[in-house]
Amino acid sequence: MFIAPAIISLLLFTFYPMVKAFMTSFEDYNLISTNSSFVGLTNYVNLLKDPEFLRSLLHSLHFAVIVIPVQTALALSMALLVHRSSKISGFFRTTYFLPVVISMGVASTLFKLVYNKDFGLLNSVLKIFGLPPVAFLSDSHAAMYGIMLLGMWKAAGFFMIVFIAGLNNIPRSLYEAAEVDGATALQKFFKITLPLLRRTMTFVVVITTMDAIKISGPVFILTGGGPANSTTTAVYFIYKTAFQQMDMGYATAAAFILFVIVLIISLIQLRLFKTDVEY
Repeated sequence: MFIAPAIISLLLFTFYPMVKAFMTSFEDYNLISTNSSFVGLTNYVNLLKDPEFLRSLLHSLHFAVIVIPVQTALALSMALLVHRSSKISGFFRTTYFLPVVISMGVASTLFKLVYNKDFGLLNSVLKIFGLPPVAFLSDSHAAMYGIMLLGMWKAAGFFMIVFIAGLNNIPRSLYEAAEVDGATALQKFFKITLPLLRRTMTFVVVITTMDAIKISGPVFILTGGGPANSTTTAVYFIYKTAFQQMDMGYATAAAFILFVIVLIISLIQLRLFKTDVEY
């Protein structure tokens, strides 16, 4: 009885929509028309030949390949700096975590001002050093990296907290024994810290991968998929197909292809990070 509300909520608002969406992916279903027709695998076949959809997948994977290692390393570095209790560690923890509590809409709007070519903060700094201004959001080569920077700034603080929890679970006696044996700081990091953070690392990498591949909010606010579709990610392609072109059948088929890709990548990561280390 206690878990019944949660089960009912999941059935009504998660599993039923997923089943309905999966059925819709086999239909020629348009939001403008009330009529729909079964087309089988046509939507999936057309998507695998659609250059715009394939490019959007590549953009999402490009985003993930850059963000996953950089953001993970950044979050771990921040955690190592502040995980010990001190008079100022609480201040820095709060400062590093602050971007997490800011909504993505507010953060994206803020970065849009920072990236502005005429009066943005970044171009003001470049001007100080005598460098020409850069159109961060209208340059097809730079726009995606601007979105990456926003994503990492926004999420690194959350994963810092996760790493701090993992660091606090490592017995201090292991470090003390290593110090007695004359181990250096680097040796302690690579021989003790990293191996015993493997489970935490697995969680961080898997969640970061999911977040990176399904990035869409900053794209919507900062670039609208431009310039020249250089920042159109898979999720933004799905949104545009479903709610601008009103082709819901095609969009849901794209969503399930993306779901399978994320699932496969996550299973591979879980396999690679599998460990039997206990502490």
